[in-house]
Amino acid sequence: MTDTAELKLDNGETYELPVITGSAGEKAVDVTSLRGSSKYITLDPGYGNTGSCLSAITFIDGEKGVLRYRGIPIETLAEKASFLETSYLLINGRLPNKTELENFQSEITIHTMLYEDVKSFYDGFPRDAHPMAILASVVCSLSAFYQDEEGSPEEVSYLNSIRLMAKLPTIAAWAYKKSVGHPFVYPNNSLSYCENFLYMMFGLPVEEYEIDPLLVEVLDTLLILHADHEQNCSTSTVRIVRSSMANMFACIASGICALWGSRHGGANQRVIEMLQRIREDGGGTKKFIEMAKDRESGFRLMGFGHRVYKNFDPRALIIKDKCAELLNKLKVSDPLLDIARELQEAALADDYFAERKLYPNVDFYSGIIYRAMGIPVNAFTVMFALGRLPGWIAHAKEYTEDPKNRIGRPRQIYTGPEQAEYVPIEDRG
Repeated sequence: MTDTAELKLDNGETYELPVITGSAGEKAVDVTSLRGSSKYITLDPGYGNTGSCLSAITFIDGEKGVLRYRGIPIETLAEKASFLETSYLLINGRLPNKTELENFQSEITIHTMLYEDVKSFYDGFPRDAHPMAILASVVCSLSAFYQDEEGSPEEVSYLNSIRLMAKLPTIAAWAYKKSVGHPFVYPNNSLSYCENFLYMMFGLPVEEYEIDPLLVEVLDTLLILHADHEQNCSTSTVRIVRSSMANMFACIASGICALWGSRHGGANQRVIEMLQRIREDGGGTKKFIEMAKDRESGFRLMGFGHRVYKNFDPRALIIKDKCAELLNKLKVSDPLLDIARELQEAALADDYFAERKLYPNVDFYSGIIYRAMGIPVNAFTVMFALGRLPGWIAHAKEYTEDPKNRIGRPRQIYTGPEQAEYVPIEDRG
């Protein structure tokens, strides 16, 4: 028998609403029929307490610091899987066998090139164009190059997903090359996914680029950690755009635009900006640690704590040691990275932060890693998008395959004047 909840309204009427229980014990009151039966709607600005869908992709328990993709703990995937294997898992709902993974990797490899006409788009962007603006624009433009294709909608959608996985690193690397005035480097199909990206980012035609295996390993892990995170702003945007039956390129471009915002994908960039502020101030990390404790100071430690994780960010625990290993190997001389180390040690040793469980999160470490790798600050969010891509694709696919899907159409409570008269322009004051 289905559990129900009772809702008593101000008109004295009571409505029974179904209670839905998820596979991990999460519960939700299903208000799908509420408006039709009572003329009432629910109001939840920001949708913080509203479940927009049933999903089998990612599970988060913020209280316990748990993150699982398709039921598999993030710790296991970070240790044993590659980014492409994780992408296959997210998109297809299960781990691939050896042949399936090889075919998946091969399909992606043969689609890494961009049309030369797409390459010419970069000539139209100003030198200082934000990499996320370029990323969203070029991804959306792919809709014009892959239209009216043969095959079922499912086949076309899957092929476009492969194209996106293959081409986004190329698009991102070329956006960086544009910003520094370097010639574009074409993909090299003999390299792995992360090797190829680093090669296109930092390689030059005049000399051979030596790819550091540790850089490849750390980047692959970071992409896994960012691959999905349930119904966040950008993922929800992809799903709602997909609900209009927009093509896959338009859906992913919408996710990139949502991720671009400073409240979402810009968190690791704000970490570096905070470190720059501490350096320019000259007062040392201790001063800013004390300011962070003072609510009246208006200063917040960026990269500490997390809106979802109330205990610790499991992704930060995974990447923390790799961050230290990378910095030690690269021996980068950067005062900001020195400040980051001091800040981490000071905060972790302070009871104030320990009691409030304000530990460094994945954005703290990813910002430091990208800085050490030589990736410019304004491209940090691009790196986030590279990792989040398979999650976006998986959610667009899951929405499309749901037989009960419907176009996203939130309601509102109108607060303007009930009626107003039109005043001719000559009579307006």
